[in-house]
Amino acid sequence: MKTLYLDCSMGCAGDMLTGALLELFPNKEEVLAQLNGLGIPHVEYIAEKSVKCGVTGTHIRVLVKGEEEEEEHHHHHHHHSQMADIAHIAEHLHISEKVRKQVLDIYEIIAQAESKVHGVPVEQIHFHEVGAMDAISDITAVCYLMDRLGVEKVYASPVHVGSGQVKCAHGLLPVPAPATAHILQGVPIYGGQVAGELCTPTGGALLKYYVNQFGNMPPMVTTAIGYGMGKKDFDRPNCVRAMLGADQGQEDDILELSCNLDDMTGEEIGFALEQLMDNGALDVFTTAIGMKKSRPGIMLTVLCRPEDKETLLPLIFRHTTTLGVRENRLHRYTLDRRTETVNTPYGPVRQKIATGYGIERKKYEYEDLAQLARGHGLSIFDLPRKD
Repeated sequence: MKTLYLDCSMGCAGDMLTGALLELFPNKEEVLAQLNGLGIPHVEYIAEKSVKCGVTGTHIRVLVKGEEEEEEHHHHHHHHSQMADIAHIAEHLHISEKVRKQVLDIYEIIAQAESKVHGVPVEQIHFHEVGAMDAISDITAVCYLMDRLGVEKVYASPVHVGSGQVKCAHGLLPVPAPATAHILQGVPIYGGQVAGELCTPTGGALLKYYVNQFGNMPPMVTTAIGYGMGKKDFDRPNCVRAMLGADQGQEDDILELSCNLDDMTGEEIGFALEQLMDNGALDVFTTAIGMKKSRPGIMLTVLCRPEDKETLLPLIFRHTTTLGVRENRLHRYTLDRRTETVNTPYGPVRQKIATGYGIERKKYEYEDLAQLARGHGLSIFDLPRKD
């Protein structure tokens, strides 16, 4: 699975993310020319080499009518746009409908945050902090580059938001700025290590929209690494690092619930297994065991997500004769799985595809093969069972 990991240990701003994504392309100059051909009025993207604390990356400058905005993080704009103005600009850009929708969805995240902070309906929000042409350019560029990369899953580190205060159109505000703090609800954030604003509303909205999971970098084989630089200088590289590659699979924690049974019939145990699988168990199986006094018995094992334990425990007691259930916490590694429909000489069949750790497996769905075999009067052995 094509995977992107974003290191936000120095926060995130739209221009920094644009620079990091641009560096992932081997034909960077060609892609930059495509950005400049998107049709954003009076806007020009300029990619400059930037070195921060010995790390070399790309800084993106956005010129509006040949001039650069006073502040990088959109807190001194004199332009005032509403959602209708943003939609009008997006409607005339040379981008796909998919990318156009993403641009507007991200602005909706920002508008909802501004509406909450200022107590003004969304349709009346004036984007004096994020609505100038350089912010429109940042969001459009990131949406366009993400679409070009074709990333299937995005991970990111917890977001460093900075600390102290930031000067904006409303005066001095705490870091993270109120709109940024609202946008980043539900996202792991931290501050205090660097004085200043590290994550902007635009950067926060882009992360909130695209990132599937925040945390440590997953097992992956990287194919390209990009550094998107900010303007300010700190005692550490002021950049967003983007790492593109292939996900090596997934890992998570699950619970193993088990109990020993020696006084249930096979039919009763089978019914219990059905009830547990129908109510969220990842897997349920039995193992033949020898119990005390040399009695033969069955060990029932239920694998489940931690959040499903309180649902499954009562079902185990209800549908079995056990007087106690053991619990073990397990860490598992799984392949990424997806299903595609493929055409065969006998008709369409769903195909299960598992990838990760350098392997790929494909197998046709048994129920689909069985249905085709019945329909064509064939044995299931006459149909392909794997690719």
